[in-house]
Parts: sequence; C-alpha cells; structure tokens
Amino acid sequence: MTAESPTTPETPATPALSDHLPDWVPKVLKLGIPILIILVVAFFFYFRNRVSTDDAQVDGHLVPVACKIYGSVDKVWVEDNQVVKVGDTLISLDPRDLQAKVDQARAAITQAQAQIESSKADVEKARVSFEQGKGSDLQAAQANLDARKASQDKARADLQRMKPLADREEISALQFDSFRTQADVAENEWKGAQRRVSSFQQEAEIRKANVTVQSGKLGQSIAQLEQAQASLVALELQLSYTKITASIDGVVTRRSVELGQVVQPGQGMMTLIPLHQVWVTANFKETQLTKVVPGQEAEVKVDMNGLVLRGRVDSISGSTGSRMSLLPPENAVGNFVKVVQRIPVKIQIDEQDAQKVILRPGMNVEATIITK
Repeated sequence: MTAESPTTPETPATPALSDHLPDWVPKVLKLGIPILIILVVAFFFYFRNRVSTDDAQVDGHLVPVACKIYGSVDKVWVEDNQVVKVGDTLISLDPRDLQAKVDQARAAITQAQAQIESSKADVEKARVSFEQGKGSDLQAAQANLDARKASQDKARADLQRMKPLADREEISALQFDSFRTQADVAENEWKGAQRRVSSFQQEAEIRKANVTVQSGKLGQSIAQLEQAQASLVALELQLSYTKITASIDGVVTRRSVELGQVVQPGQGMMTLIPLHQVWVTANFKETQLTKVVPGQEAEVKVDMNGLVLRGRVDSISGSTGSRMSLLPPENAVGNFVKVVQRIPVKIQIDEQDAQKVILRPGMNVEATIITK
C-alpha cells in the first residue's frame, strides 16, 4: 500500500489595493502629487523673501491743545470725537481783563505821541533860541565891542597927544582932565562891551546845552512810545490767546476742560489726532531684519476688516523697543537671559490705499515686508 503525500492547500492571492480603488483615484494621485510639489515650491519662493509680524500697531501724531495764558473758560465749542479743521475755534477764554490792559496800552501810546510832539516843539524852540543867541545878539554885542574898542583907542591917542601940551602948559589942566576922563570912560565902555560879549557867549552855550537837553527828552519820549507800542503788541498777542483754535485737521479726543474752569498757562485741555497722517510701527525680531532696508515694499493687513493695504518701509529705529522703555533691562548682572529683541520699523501707507479705511492710532495690524 502506497503512502500518499499530504497535499498543501493553496493560499488564495491577496487582491491589490488598487483593485478596490476607483479608477479615478490613481489619476488624481498622478496629477495631485506634481501639483502639490509645485505648490510647495511656489510657497517656498513666495515666502522666502517675506518677513511678517503681528506685533504691529497704527501710530499717529497726538497734538496736545494747551492754554498759553491764565484765564477762565468762557465757552467750549467742541466735543469729544468731533472732526475739526485748521482755524476752527476750540475754546474761548474770558477776554475782559486783557481787553482792559490793551485799552490802557493804547492810551499810553496816545500820551507818548503827545509827549513827543511837545518835546519836538521844545527842541525847536531851544534851537531857535540858540541860533538867535549865537547869531544876531552875539554879533550885535561883538559890533558894539569893536566900536567901543575904536573909541578907546581914539581916546587914548588924544590923551597921548594932549599930554606934552599939558606938560608945556599950552593947554589948561581942565582941558587935559577932560581928555583923561574921555579915555577912562572909553576904556570902561570897552570893558563893559567885553563883559557883554562874554555874557552872550555864555548864554549861547547855555542855549546850546538846552537844545541837547530837549533833544534828550525827545529821545526819551520816543523810547516811551516804542515801549508802549511793544507793550500793546504783547497784550494784543495775549488777547489773541483767549481764542484757542485748531492748528491741524483732526479729531478731538480726551477733552478735559469745562465751562467756567480756571486754567493755567501750559495746562492741557484736549488732544487733536490727524487721522490723515498715520503710519504703522511694526516690531520685528532682530533676526528678521537681515535683509530689510528703507524703501522696500510692505503689506499691512488691518485686523478690523481684513483689508490689505500697500505700503513702504520708511525707516528702522535706532534702538530696540526694550532699550527705549521706561525701565531698560540691565544686562550686566549674573542672571542674564538672552532674549530675542524686537526693533520698531516705520511703514508708511500708500496715499491711495490710506483713503480706503480710516486708521486710528493704536489699532492692531499685521505687517509684511517684501525683502526681494
């Protein structure tokens, strides 16, 4: 009897996975894998020249409105969040005290002008008196002196001629005494004329000094007028400060002044924010700024509405944000921990895109810089 070899049962063949998949799946895989690779490569080349940060905010000018003079608030013309234009009246202060001082200054100017006219008349009077004393009066005295000198000379000559005759007794003693008397009288008259000329000369000097004095008074009056005019200008300038106007176009915020309040010079009363002059301050990590330079294109995504605005890098801050903080870190200690610092970058929004949305300082945005 022949032994039969045991038969091994045949294992059924396992069907391939592709036998259970629809016919379109292999086609999709064949097309999808290349597309996926293309997308990965595209995303790589797209993002390799971009640096982004969500630590970015809208910044703008905050223009404080303060009082320049002491006074009480007469009227407040604006409210919070009100839009104003350049020159619009914001606050009016009570002008009555300063107006009274202005009126006094104007009266002082009128008085100074009258004083100048009076001083001019005194100067002219002194000058005429000086010219008269120096001219006709002195000339007349000098002519009289010359005449008296001639009379004296004649009398002396006559006396000298008569003396030999008197010595020889050809003339009487009475006649000789007459000639001597005439000589003495002529000499006295000449000396009197000299004193008169000297007196007129001294009077001329006095009148000349009076001209100088009156001219000095005129200069003093002119100086008083200029001082009064300067005082008037200063008071009118202070009076103009009672009307506080907007220096820029903007929106009123943080109004802190009320009707009837007494304000001091330099006291802040409100803040104006020009919404048309805003920019973005993006705080990038220091490791992200390797290729960032001013002038590069940028994109700003506004968190409020998701709108993407075009911009351009304006400048890069000269220091990190932590260094400019109120309490900068002190690294010269033993527990130093290295932390990646952030550097502010200023991004200007394109003017056309800035008209699409109103950006307010402090709003959050996402900033992206294209470094290619």
